[in-house]
Amino acid sequence: MRDYRKFYIDGQWVDPVTPAEREVINPATEEPAGFISMGSAADVDAAVGAARRAFDSWSRTTREERIALLENIVGIYQTRMEDMATAITEEMGAPLEAVSKPMQAALPMWHFGTVLDVLKDYPFEETQGSTTIVHEPAGVCALITPWNWPANQVACKVAPALAAGCTMVVKPASQTPLTALALAELARRAGIPKGVLNVVTGSAAVIGKELTSSSTVRK
Repeated sequence: MRDYRKFYIDGQWVDPVTPAEREVINPATEEPAGFISMGSAADVDAAVGAARRAFDSWSRTTREERIALLENIVGIYQTRMEDMATAITEEMGAPLEAVSKPMQAALPMWHFGTVLDVLKDYPFEETQGSTTIVHEPAGVCALITPWNWPANQVACKVAPALAAGCTMVVKPASQTPLTALALAELARRAGIPKGVLNVVTGSAAVIGKELTSSSTVRK
């Protein structure tokens, strides 16, 4: 049983402003896999605020600093593949040996690896004739993911956002939130600066609405 009743905001595990929890059910067994908290508008405000504060410094990091963080995340993820696969099986019922290990838990490594390869040579500044084109980070990103392929869906949004110099608030599907919270643990161990990655769980009607209507969120 996994207990994720805290949100990951501003580099810390914090309690929801208003306690409200939900069971995560393994659809294959119909047994509880864990608990999460259902966030409120106040929790979103805290997460978005943390991401906005962190953007000022993270957006000015060098290519080398972003590469180093992504490489650290990949290195730690490799040591936690077994646990990630188990979490995926617990939250969405995918067969462990046939699907979760070889596919569901493995694909985030491909996303992070591909983003790393692109980042190493990405032309953040280029000249076309007499014009200089500068690619700048967009700002705070709201990353809302569906229930299927949960680790994959989170990784394919988080990795490029980090590489671009953006900060983010992740809102995973309430049916499959465990891997997003596990990824936050990995990122923290990898040394991600506080506020760069934030994870808030809850309903789309509340969390999704607040994120998509926030004037601070730019993408």
